[in-house]
Amino acid sequence: MNVMSKGELADFLRRRREALRPDQLPATGRRRTPGLRREEVAALAGVSVSYYERLEQARAPRPSPEVLAALGTALRLTGVEREHLARLAGQVPPGPDDGRAEVPAHARLLLDRLGPVPAYLADERQDILAWNAAAAALITEFAELPVAERNVLRIAMRLGGTVCSGQPGRFARQSAAQLRAASARRPADRVLAELVNAYAAHNPEFAAGWREHDVQPVPTLRKRLRHPDFGELELDCHTLLVPGTDLRLVMYTAEPGSPSAAALARLSPKGTEVTPSSKHAPSASA
Repeated sequence: MNVMSKGELADFLRRRREALRPDQLPATGRRRTPGLRREEVAALAGVSVSYYERLEQARAPRPSPEVLAALGTALRLTGVEREHLARLAGQVPPGPDDGRAEVPAHARLLLDRLGPVPAYLADERQDILAWNAAAAALITEFAELPVAERNVLRIAMRLGGTVCSGQPGRFARQSAAQLRAASARRPADRVLAELVNAYAAHNPEFAAGWREHDVQPVPTLRKRLRHPDFGELELDCHTLLVPGTDLRLVMYTAEPGSPSAAALARLSPKGTEVTPSSKHAPSASA
């Protein structure tokens, strides 16, 4: 899979055009296909039909910021999608092509202070860079993994499932959206490209989500996992951006008063110690 090219821009425009719902479309009579027609997008964006057609065929020159803004309005793109469009069009400088991000001291301090709330810090590639004791007790002993394997998707492949997703395919598609956006920011990142190819081969839902070119983040995801000590846990996975960085803070919580909440409280009571039996990785459950 190419992570960045004119073809990526063309594919993104086409899929966003086709994804528009009928109730979002102007009243133009009977339609044979969903979404806007190319000529309708061109008219709404104020560009020629031939130019827009060439954009979707990956044959047009790089669009200007003004044209991109008009296309974003015509296609009803969100802020995240507009940024992604600008990156695909080469209007935003790419980020670093390799290496692991540094974890600021204040972010590590936050992890420590979350106590019994399982949490970790991950970068755009979903490499897990730092974690607290509760996260190690809940998921796996990250410190015992090779650095290259401390990645959300590589752990998913190692566990043989979808990293405890309670909604079939939701985790895979969320990951596809996150890595799609990351690939536009890091077009020369070979490690990221290898990860995408490996997980697409492993998980058909991820491959389908990647092809759909969705980049909209999902801030909260309901998950279910089977822990070796506490059985099945139903948890909410929250993802927050760390201000001033490209890092994500991922936290697991449970419904107050639920058996899952009680189990989380017992995983690491002081937030500093991990029980010996928690060194065995939990099994995934869809």
